[in-house]
Amino acid sequence: PAGAAPAPLPEEDCMKLNPSFVGIALSSLLAIDLWASKRLGVCAGEGSAWGSARPLMKVIEVSGHGIPWLLGTFYGLCQSDSSAAREVLLNLLFALLLDLVMVAAVKGLVRRPRPTHNKMDMFVTISVDKYSFPSGHATRAALVCRFVLRHLVLAVPLRVLVVLWALIVSVSRVMLGRHNMTDVLFGLLLGYALYGVVEHCWLSPASAPALFALW
Repeated sequence: PAGAAPAPLPEEDCMKLNPSFVGIALSSLLAIDLWASKRLGVCAGEGSAWGSARPLMKVIEVSGHGIPWLLGTFYGLCQSDSSAAREVLLNLLFALLLDLVMVAAVKGLVRRPRPTHNKMDMFVTISVDKYSFPSGHATRAALVCRFVLRHLVLAVPLRVLVVLWALIVSVSRVMLGRHNMTDVLFGLLLGYALYGVVEHCWLSPASAPALFALW
């Protein structure tokens, strides 16, 4: 009818017609992230540019997986006869469990799908592992790296190797096509921050006597 106000545009149409600067910036960054991650996924399949290196990348993948770290830490805790070593190992176990819970929670909230070029042939996955953000391997690598450098007395070459391991594990996630670059970068930041939580909540015979009584 004449003089009637025009019907409001759907919200998505308004966003397309009047995109905000932040929206444009985020969309551009996302597009760059997806494009660069796909280009760097050189080991995503046997037919990829570096497909012959895929088995090696999968070995590196296992080295940063949570299960070997949890089992190894638990075994060391059971075998240790030193109270100082038990304290360090118990806190490493706490750090690894905290990492698993936090990564699973963020993945469940964000629900970002894996890159389209990823092959779902990962070593031991759970339900939230179908999501990509953040990279649990990168989070764990940063957390373990900080923990080891802080609590183990290592020669300089070994300290360099620990840092290189964390970087290689993180880079391998993009090379295998498991994650986008932003998944890995956020994972590294999250792991770095989680170490601060572990230090703040450090378990000791004085603060957690019941736990230490079990060992």
